[in-house]
Amino acid sequence: MTALIRHAFLLYICWMAGINSTHALQQEELDNLRKQISVLQKELEKTTESQSEATDELRESERAISNSKRKLAELSSQHRAADHTLEKLQQQAQQLERDMQTQQTMLSKLLYQQYLGGKQEYFKLLLNNHDPDQAAREMRYYEYIARGRSNWLNMLRVNLAQLNEVVQLTQQKSGEIAALQAEENAQQKILEKDKLARQQVINQFAQQLKQQRHEIGRLQRDENRLSQLVAKLSKMLTQKKGKGVFNNDKLPDNRFDGKPFEQLKGKLTLPVMGEVVNKFGSARPDSTVLWRGLLLRAANGQPVKSVAAGRVVFADWLRGFGNLLIIDHGKGYMSLYGNNETLYKQVGDILRGGDTVAAVGNSGGNEDSGVYFELRHRGEPLDPIKWIAR
Repeated sequence: MTALIRHAFLLYICWMAGINSTHALQQEELDNLRKQISVLQKELEKTTESQSEATDELRESERAISNSKRKLAELSSQHRAADHTLEKLQQQAQQLERDMQTQQTMLSKLLYQQYLGGKQEYFKLLLNNHDPDQAAREMRYYEYIARGRSNWLNMLRVNLAQLNEVVQLTQQKSGEIAALQAEENAQQKILEKDKLARQQVINQFAQQLKQQRHEIGRLQRDENRLSQLVAKLSKMLTQKKGKGVFNNDKLPDNRFDGKPFEQLKGKLTLPVMGEVVNKFGSARPDSTVLWRGLLLRAANGQPVKSVAAGRVVFADWLRGFGNLLIIDHGKGYMSLYGNNETLYKQVGDILRGGDTVAAVGNSGGNEDSGVYFELRHRGEPLDPIKWIAR
């Protein structure tokens, strides 16, 4: 039987070690996940900042393109106006040239006629008018006409020269505008190419941000699941271990039989081999109710021993305690053994220290198997730790 108990206890220790190992691995994995999330969040911040900078650069590029297109539109308007003006000036120049040609032709004819027949014409005028003065006046009139045509022709030449100068200036201006247009078009192509490159960079950042957010979301979901698992394992370990937990590896015997119970303080042994999972007077898990005794976790079916000699005064099922056995040790001292699987003793049985009184179980609705142990004096709970030998 002793070998069986030791084997069960070793199995229990191995099980606890497995939980501890799993918890440590899960905690390490959780820490690694949190580090990955932290790194990704920093990268996300950098990517967001880079995207913001690229967006600012794109905005400036688009502004430059807008200004370039505005300048190009203005230059196009100026070029059209210059071409329209040049066309009108060229039409005026052509008209002046035609007028000059007409006037020059008429003047040439007039001068030629005067040259060939000037004297004959004068005598004709004398013969026809019979008035030399009138003939002289008419001859002077012809001279005035010829001189007027000559002056008009000279004025046309001056106007044409000035007009040609304006035409040249207009052509020069139109050429300059065309050169500016070509330069602005080239600059606009560069800006459009730059804009396309910046837009591609922003698109890459957007895709990178999407991937980073997706990865962070996935890691955070993993972190939540793992956090829940670690919390569950931590709760299990807290329930299994608790603060001040220790293992009891001894069983009671009858060497103190015959001695008054009050003299056994600091000499008793706990009723079962197993792990103490709570402190006397501490709060129960998820409750404000305080522990009035000790919960000793042990394998199902292990023997439960009486801590000292006495008489069974209660052996039945009780709500919250399951199969409960109470031993009266005299002078108001009692020991209680709850959550048993089986009660081996009945009311009235006389016991010696170390007698097997029950088998470990989880009756009373407990999740884990073990024994709930209390000591009382005249109804008041005592701290069992102060009564056992350690």
